[in-house]
Amino acid sequence: MPTIFTHAVAPLAIAVAAGRGHISPKLALAGAVLAIVPDADVVAFRFGIDYADTWGHRGATHSFVFAGLCAGALALIWKEARSLLAFVFLTLAMASHGLLDTLTDGGLGAALYWPFDNTRIFAPETPVRVSPIGRGFFSARGAETMLSELRWIWLPCLALAGLAWGARKGLGHAARPRD
Repeated sequence: MPTIFTHAVAPLAIAVAAGRGHISPKLALAGAVLAIVPDADVVAFRFGIDYADTWGHRGATHSFVFAGLCAGALALIWKEARSLLAFVFLTLAMASHGLLDTLTDGGLGAALYWPFDNTRIFAPETPVRVSPIGRGFFSARGAETMLSELRWIWLPCLALAGLAWGARKGLGHAARPRD
């Protein structure tokens, strides 16, 4: 799995790319939190639930359906999440977690298609170093993970957000009448 910091980067980049007029800062923050939530499934280990179980790590909580259900539940209790754009953004934010996990070079794949298919899958290429869990994060392997995430996730997300932001600013500037 990528680190929790990195899971938050993808929805924040999408929010910056979309702009405040479409994704408010509160909604962007909610997306970042939802992108981290699937890893709460590691609690299952304490209850004797096996890694490979449906409710084990990278199981149902990493699926597209679970992401949609959580975004829908949030919309029921939070007015700002009730538009179609907000629902789609929040669903994509949470779904990005499982997608990023499929890019890692370790662990089991993610059950993206649960409940229709419990198969754990990886992307065709897995360039992201899997993050150590627990104290191992503060090790040489943890540093390697952060460098891998910087290269394969943070920099592309920064480029996407920057290009979209620049395009919006450039288009806005070009649309203004000249004096």
